[in-house]
Amino acid sequence: MQPMTAEQATSFLDIYAGTLRHESRTTRSVLEAVPADRSDYRPDPFAKTAMELVRHIAIADNRFVETVTTGVFDTSLAIPDSLKTPAEIAEWYGDRHATNLVALDQATPEQLLAMIDFRGLFTRPAITFLTLGLHHTIHHRGQLSSYLRSMGGKVPAIYGESYDSAEAKRAAAV
Repeated sequence: MQPMTAEQATSFLDIYAGTLRHESRTTRSVLEAVPADRSDYRPDPFAKTAMELVRHIAIADNRFVETVTTGVFDTSLAIPDSLKTPAEIAEWYGDRHATNLVALDQATPEQLLAMIDFRGLFTRPAITFLTLGLHHTIHHRGQLSSYLRSMGGKVPAIYGESYDSAEAKRAAAV
């Protein structure tokens, strides 16, 4: 396989940036939908709690984007201890992700092509961490969205309307 060129990396980012923006808005809406008083919910003793998923998604999604702009897969990124509710974490996630996307827009071809070590498991060009991160986020976001109704929450629109978002729209029209 041929190494990625600067032109390919830049073109990929140009195409993919809109998807990242859209998906981050969707992710934030799922994080915000977690009822604070039920954030300890887990469907099974071996599953993560809703709050564990909220924190994991918020940190990891930002970490993968930051990997591209910083040149390091930094596992020390943490959510401030002062943020306790899903809504507070969703706001932190959204603000940090927006800042990260601005930095990503300014990334140089050298940054995009920098070889990044992923926890000693493999080394890949930085730009590829965007797809790894997005797939990771979508996976865990799906887990979390499947918890919502059982927790007494409402499922937001993800890829088109959900039953709950359609009902909210109908109620607002009345």
